[in-house]
Amino acid sequence: MHLIRLALKNIRGSGFRSIAIFLVVMGVAGFLLTTTLVIAGARYSLDSGLKRLGADILVVPEGAETKVETALLMGKPTEVWMPKENIQKVAGIPGVEAVSPQIFLASMFDSPCCAVSEMFIVVYDPSTDFTLTPWLEKNLGRGLAKGEVIGGTYIFVPEGEKYIELYGYDMTLMGVMEPTGTGIDQTLFMALDTAMDMAKSSVTTALETLKVNPDVISTIMVKVASEVNTHRVAIQIRKDTNLVAIESPRLFGAFRSQMNGLLWGFFAITVIVWAVAMVLIGIVFSMAANERRREMAVLRAVGATRNFIFRSVLTEAALLALGGAVAGIAVAAFSLYTFKDMIAGSLKMPFLFPSIPSFIGLFSAGVALAIISVTLSALIPATRLSRQELAIAMRE
Repeated sequence: MHLIRLALKNIRGSGFRSIAIFLVVMGVAGFLLTTTLVIAGARYSLDSGLKRLGADILVVPEGAETKVETALLMGKPTEVWMPKENIQKVAGIPGVEAVSPQIFLASMFDSPCCAVSEMFIVVYDPSTDFTLTPWLEKNLGRGLAKGEVIGGTYIFVPEGEKYIELYGYDMTLMGVMEPTGTGIDQTLFMALDTAMDMAKSSVTTALETLKVNPDVISTIMVKVASEVNTHRVAIQIRKDTNLVAIESPRLFGAFRSQMNGLLWGFFAITVIVWAVAMVLIGIVFSMAANERRREMAVLRAVGATRNFIFRSVLTEAALLALGGAVAGIAVAAFSLYTFKDMIAGSLKMPFLFPSIPSFIGLFSAGVALAIISVTLSALIPATRLSRQELAIAMRE
């Protein structure tokens, strides 16, 4: 009899035991993938957000660092202001190659042009910008004209409309940037002249007037010369200006600590759950081995070798592990993808679903781990069944 055919017959013939093992593997594999994807997705999101940010140092007023990090990370509304003359102070620091200001405008709630409840509005200066300009040059071949905007992946033109309307002012959405899983995805970017024009128009076209003061800014984006140490520049900025200079690798420090804590917590829980599950599976296979002693003795009597008996039990375990792992990982991945925004909101961390190649790698690793673990759990029962004395087993 073919090995796989015999294993499938044994699985069908032991319905309760097979279903129990299948469900255990499904649950543990699904939990393992979920925890891995949550941590990997958060890190992937963080890396994408920092890359999109495009600055070596972010300069903010004293005491505003947490507000700015929250705004950039989760797209939460914030008010951060400092005098515009700080731009020249920072630009004069040795090692600073370029500086560009950004202004955080009041966020819009339940906007018809944003897929999430809050839309973050950021104004930039095209004459000095080095963070958005490379994306514009690559995708549009030029900068933004007055009345033109770009947005994160959650920004869109409402169905049936040609423009995005804010404060009674029509703007053309020229492009949508790649998803990052951070607050950038729900951010609308516009040049300073567009913001000033919209503010002027809002006096007569909107119920609430928008105020944009060109003499105050929210943050200063800093690009450090390639041969200069970024950390030293950040220290010098703090010393000479009394402003807070946040280096990009150190941005979102509180979130990084939270993420590392979750990582180790999830890892410990996963190891414990996996170990307990494998012990239980081993006990189930041991019980099954005692019940099938006579069955295997009959197979030996009709010509099956010890090696065939051994491999049939391990094949049965591998098939159950394969089915359970694939089902568990598929359900976990689908659920995580469907509810990713809810999960990110409840955990208060950004999340970006990994790329297809990365997910395939995690999927394959999860299935392989399940097969190896369950097969090892069945190793002792398989060895006992294959080595039993034929005459003794037939008399039982």
